[in-house]
Amino acid sequence: MSFQNNFYTNQQEPNKSCLLAMRDIVLNYDQNITETKKYGMPCFCYKNKMFCYLWVDKKNNAPYFLMVEGNRLKHPKLETGHRSRMKILRVDPEKDLPITSIDLIMNQALDLYKLGIIKTRSTI
Repeated sequence: MSFQNNFYTNQQEPNKSCLLAMRDIVLNYDQNITETKKYGMPCFCYKNKMFCYLWVDKKNNAPYFLMVEGNRLKHPKLETGHRSRMKILRVDPEKDLPITSIDLIMNQALDLYKLGIIKTRSTI
């Protein structure tokens, strides 16, 4: 997992600490969530199906969660932008993470996979 280590360690503070905290949050939601690399980004999968990504906005250098099935999620802090499928949740690395919003969004997203709305190997 050298990519993941390099991705996080190559970040400048406060993004480095923020992204590591975001990573820990995602990995602790469910034992079936694993981390990999896709499109040069840290990607988290639920039972081998893409679930979410962590990335940094190129314009303002702020980290965000990129929710793969964002078009199925409803939360006022999720942004669509120019995407048709995915939505993002921006975080301010200078502030505490919005844990309540993250919990609501992550649980909503996980339900899509656990309830079989998004097919995984165990739901096919």
